[in-house]
Amino acid sequence: MNKIRARPVPAARPPSLAKKPWSDNSPTPLNPPTTSPSPSLRPATDRLESVDLLRGIVMVLMALDHTRGFFHFGAIRGYGPLDLATTTAPLFLTRWITHYCAPTFIFLAGTGAFLSSTRGKSKHELSWFLVTRGLWLVLLELTYIKWAGWAFAIDLHSSNGAVIWAIGWSMVALAAIIHLPLTGIAVFGVGMIVSHNLLDGVTPESWGAASGLWKILHAGGPVEFAPGYFLYAGYPLIPWIGVMAAGYAFGAILQRDRAERQGFILRLGVALTLGFVALRFSNFYGNTTPWTSQSTPLRTVFSFLDCRKYPPSLCYLLMTLGPALCVLAWLDRAPRPGLRSVQVFGRVPMFYYLLHLPLIHGMALTVELIRNGHAEWLHGGKVTIPPAAGSSLSGVYLAWAVALLLLYPVCTWFADLKRRRRDPWLSYL
Repeated sequence: MNKIRARPVPAARPPSLAKKPWSDNSPTPLNPPTTSPSPSLRPATDRLESVDLLRGIVMVLMALDHTRGFFHFGAIRGYGPLDLATTTAPLFLTRWITHYCAPTFIFLAGTGAFLSSTRGKSKHELSWFLVTRGLWLVLLELTYIKWAGWAFAIDLHSSNGAVIWAIGWSMVALAAIIHLPLTGIAVFGVGMIVSHNLLDGVTPESWGAASGLWKILHAGGPVEFAPGYFLYAGYPLIPWIGVMAAGYAFGAILQRDRAERQGFILRLGVALTLGFVALRFSNFYGNTTPWTSQSTPLRTVFSFLDCRKYPPSLCYLLMTLGPALCVLAWLDRAPRPGLRSVQVFGRVPMFYYLLHLPLIHGMALTVELIRNGHAEWLHGGKVTIPPAAGSSLSGVYLAWAVALLLLYPVCTWFADLKRRRRDPWLSYL
C-alpha cells in the first residue's frame, strides 16, 4: 500500500550508471526535460508498471471481500464463508481468492521501500519516512478507519489492530531492519516467515502479566489495556514484519534486466507454490489445522486450501505469495493495456483504502434503509437483524462493481496529482 515517491534521476548522471528498471523516457542527458519544474511540481517519471498492476489487482479483490462483509446476508449474521459444513463453492471461492490481498500488499510495501532507496533516498531519510508513515497508519487504523470505515460510530472502548495496523508497525520495524546488509534482511524476513509456526505452542497465559504483548506479537485476540478498554489484535505482527522485510530484499531482484528478473521471479513463484502443496499435503508443519477428507472431492480441495490467516501460517503465506509472484512475472513481460484502470488503484493504494470502506459501508446502509427502514446493525446498534436484511452473492458482485466505478475517477484524479506534485504530505496517502 505503500508507495514511496521517487526523486528524478539527476540529469548529470551518465546513462550507463543509472539504475532504472523503467523505460528510456526518464530524464537523462539524452532525454532532457523540456521545462524546469517548479519546487511544488514533480516531473512525470516512469514506474515499474507490473508492481502497480499487481497491487491494483489485490486492491480490487480486497474491495470484493469488504463488499461481501457489508452486503452478504450470511456475513452480517456471522456465518463463516469458509465453514465447510455450510458454505457453497461460489461463496468459498469469493472469500478464498481475497486471501491474496494482505500478503501481497505487505510484501510489495517492503519492495516499494527498497525501490525508493534506489531513486535517491538515503537510509536515514528512508528510516525516518518509514517511522513517521508507519505511526500515521497506526493512528488511522485506530481512529478514522475504525470509526468512519468499519463502524460508522465512535467507540473508545474497542479498537482494532487490523491490516493497516500491521503495515504501520511493520514499517516502524523495517526502519531499523534496512540498516542490515541486504543478505541479512533477506535471512531475517525469510527466517521469520518459515520459523514462526514453531511459536504456535506458546500461549499468552505463559507470558503472565505481559500476555497482551504476546497476543499483539503472535497469538492474536483481545487485549484489555485498561479496565473496559480493548484492542483486538487481528493481525499479529509476527510474521508480517518478516513478510515486509522479505519484500524489501526482493526489491533488489527488480533492479536486474527485464528478461533476467522475469525468469527469476517466475521460478521463485513456482517454487513457493510447489512448496505449499508439498508442505500442506504432509500435514506436518506450517498450519495449525490439518486438511481432511470431506464428503466430496471438491470439499476436500477446499479443506486443503483453507489455511490459517489469523495469524498467517507458513502454508497460508506460501499459498498466496507463490502465485502472486507468478502473476508479477507475467505482468512484467509486456504492457497490459486492458489493466490500465486497475493500475490506477495500484498507484494510490492508501487513498483508495481510505475511500473504499466508507463508500461500501454507506452503500450497504443506504440499501438496508430503503429495504427495511432501519439498519442499526450497520452503525453500532444491537438489534435483531430482520429476515430480509442482506443480499445474495450476485448482489454482492453488483455492489462491488458499482463501488469500483465510483472510486475510479477519484483515484485517477489523485494519481495524477501525486504524479505532478511533490508536496511531502502526499507521500502519506
